[in-house]
Amino acid sequence: MRAPAFWQRSGILSTLLAPVGSLYGWAAAARLRQPGKSAGVPVICVGNPTLGGAGKTPTALAIGRLLLAAGERPFFLSRGYGGSARGPVLVEARWHRAAEVGDESLLLARVAPTIVARNRPAGAEVARAQGASVIVMDDGFQNPSLAKNFSVLVIDGRRGIGNGRVFPAGPLRAPLEIQLMRAQAVVVVGEIAAAAPILAKADMLGLPVFHGRLEPDAQALAALAGKDVLAFAGIADPEKFFATLVAAGIRIAARREFADHHRYSAEDAARLIAEAERCGLVPVTTEKDLVRMSGDPGTAALRARALGLPVRLALERETEFQSLVLSAIRSRRP
Repeated sequence: MRAPAFWQRSGILSTLLAPVGSLYGWAAAARLRQPGKSAGVPVICVGNPTLGGAGKTPTALAIGRLLLAAGERPFFLSRGYGGSARGPVLVEARWHRAAEVGDESLLLARVAPTIVARNRPAGAEVARAQGASVIVMDDGFQNPSLAKNFSVLVIDGRRGIGNGRVFPAGPLRAPLEIQLMRAQAVVVVGEIAAAAPILAKADMLGLPVFHGRLEPDAQALAALAGKDVLAFAGIADPEKFFATLVAAGIRIAARREFADHHRYSAEDAARLIAEAERCGLVPVTTEKDLVRMSGDPGTAALRARALGLPVRLALERETEFQSLVLSAIRSRRP
């Protein structure tokens, strides 16, 4: 979801909503304390303490690649947000579309087998039956239905935790300290200035913190070099995408924002194509947006013209992070 501006600062509106946030936080904290069902194999959960995009999917993908490099057979487990499938269903990129299984699961399936399931324990059963040695959950930290063996909280370093209040008064999904107490590591993506409060709390709790950055694909950047672009995105934080382009030296002549998980219509596609052609611009968007347009005849022309910008999470102290993850999951095996 797109975060309202008042979540970034304390003000009248957030103060008025604070009592509701207290009740919501109490209920969310109670849910976090509930024991979940065992999956029968180790479960790694990638979540974030706030609503809105923080970099969960790039982090999940990075963990999946680390596990593959260590000889594990990871399966991703996703709710399939934005898709109609309730699951459990094994994602097949050849015929599944984002409208069915969500855009994130299609990106995950490029790296490792991916199960979409609204019912997490049922999805975990399918993953285990299919031969998973470890399950990586993309989101679901606040969902208590499945027991987690290792949880990573991902923070957008540019936005941090906003005003530090619980929804709807602020962006937190539950009281911060309670969430940190249920995690085994914190990953801060991007700059760390706004993440100072959570870093201080993590340090107080002895929670390891790792810094990461989203690195755009070099080949994609080379294709955009020297060109003026029309940048468009339908993700939780389009500004993060635009900032990535600017930091890479790409000239943005026009930018268009859409709602998170926006399903592009034929009219959207026609408008973007017309603007790009009128101004002599190259349309560029995120991998998620391109995946969402895949298989839709109404957006086929835009997908053919638009360039995607794949990004990967590069972790500092990656070896230490990998060791922490492997130690946690292997110590929990029979």
